[in-house]
Amino acid sequence: MATQWPHRSWIVLVFVLAVAILSGGVWRYGYLQALEQLARRAEADLALASDRLSAELQVYQELAVLLTDHPMLEGLDSPARRRAAELQLLEMADKTGALDILFADRSGHVLASANGLTVRDLSQEPYFRRAMHGALGADHGIRPPLNRRAYYYAAPAFDDAGRVDGAVIVVADVASIELAWPGSTPAVFFTDSNGEVFVTNRFELLFWTRPESGQGLVPPDGPAPEFRAVDVGGHEIWKPRWGPYVPRHALHLKRDLPVVALTGEILVNADSARRLAGLQAAAVAAICLAFGALLFLATERRRALAEVNAVLESRVARRTRDLSATNQRLRREVAERKETEAALKRAQDDLVQAGKLSALGQMSAGISHELNQPLMAIRSFAENGAMYLDRGRSSEASDNLGRISELARRMGRIIQNLRAFARQESQAATRVDVVAVLDSTIELTQSRLRRDGVQIAFRRPDHPVWVRGGEVRLGQVFVNLVTNAADAMDGCSIKRIEIQISETAPLTVTIRDTGPGLDLPDKVFDPFYSTKAVAASEGMGLGLSISYGIVQSFGGHIRGANRPEGGAVFTVQLEPWNEETVA
Repeated sequence: MATQWPHRSWIVLVFVLAVAILSGGVWRYGYLQALEQLARRAEADLALASDRLSAELQVYQELAVLLTDHPMLEGLDSPARRRAAELQLLEMADKTGALDILFADRSGHVLASANGLTVRDLSQEPYFRRAMHGALGADHGIRPPLNRRAYYYAAPAFDDAGRVDGAVIVVADVASIELAWPGSTPAVFFTDSNGEVFVTNRFELLFWTRPESGQGLVPPDGPAPEFRAVDVGGHEIWKPRWGPYVPRHALHLKRDLPVVALTGEILVNADSARRLAGLQAAAVAAICLAFGALLFLATERRRALAEVNAVLESRVARRTRDLSATNQRLRREVAERKETEAALKRAQDDLVQAGKLSALGQMSAGISHELNQPLMAIRSFAENGAMYLDRGRSSEASDNLGRISELARRMGRIIQNLRAFARQESQAATRVDVVAVLDSTIELTQSRLRRDGVQIAFRRPDHPVWVRGGEVRLGQVFVNLVTNAADAMDGCSIKRIEIQISETAPLTVTIRDTGPGLDLPDKVFDPFYSTKAVAASEGMGLGLSISYGIVQSFGGHIRGANRPEGGAVFTVQLEPWNEETVA
């Protein structure tokens, strides 16, 4: 036992080292994934802040452009008009929040000003010189006598000859724009071309500049605080010590804003990414250590399990003998159940066949009449044809023979439908044209419906509709539904059966009647349930139960309900035939 402990110690040490390496890898992967998500969110926040700044400054730019054509800027040589113009400019400045709105002539002399917060000579200002060249001028900075951070927009004003006559200058207050930003957002600052922070939502960073290293910021006066920057998987991580409102471990992103000549930058706290990666690594380490501990315990218990293995083997042998005897009994029971199911299946098939024969018995009188009419007509046409031949009128005799042929085909079609309906179908479900099945159903029941004065309306598609089923059994379902509808309308003033096929999923055949409806729609498919009089010869209440079983065997569904306008409606949902599924 003592010689095994050093070997086990080495195994434990190697296992702990492997867990540490795995946890480190998980931490690295989780940290990079969290930084990716943080970077996407930071890009969205920076884009939102940049768009907000650009949009707010755009208001002042558009104000400068709009005022260039204002009539108040004409005739400013008159003191009265100048005073009126200054009052209107002051009103506009108050409404828009601008520091000042002024108009200067082409020499740079200010003719009218809302607040008088700028110098009276603008000829040396770069934004004014650009406006004098016919373009929109823009600049920012701190200029006397205003001595506040401001953004300047200068729009050229043209005279009737198209020459630059002066410029409208709108001065925007940067501080008022910053006050509208919520303080809970990440640290965002905008630097100019000199690397100086000109706009920010962290006022302690205002006027800080970019050092020669190109990373971080330094204050305008005083020593530079501690700062480090590292690259983690392509992400720039800053570690500044710039105050309580700037994160000490932050993801840094920047975005150029050429419209306002600034560069937007954002610092997003990355501590959450580190915590998430740490939790993932800790979870992996805990799982691995727990698994190792369980494995160690399992190894220790293996020896104890080996001692009781012999006892368990003897018990297993005894239980095996018992199970073998039980299995033999179960096999006998399964064989008996299979024989019972086969007998039940034969009984169901016999019941289905009996139902069809019963339906044939009900239709026999009408079918006999249906066959007797063509036979009488054939006899009449044959006698007339013989007479026409004796008289040498071959054309009339040929016409009679053609009518005899058409009547013979009609009788053959009726007999064929009867033979197909009466035969015992035992084939599996195949491809069946439900339109042809409904045509056969109407032809089989036509004489009975004509006798009872029932109108039948079949919205017949002009193309086959293939479903999964059996032609004979499916025909039995529709014959049963049509004859039941005819029985239900006995005594009604309006007797009408509507048949419709809906090819939208699920594929549905609908049969509606104008009878009194169903008393108990939920029980119509129960065996021996019937609404007909007791001891009536029409049936025993098995037709709909048999139909229900037939449709279920095809993977379909049948249900009955009452129509709001009166009468019953039966819907038969069938599976469309799909060649790919069958293959």
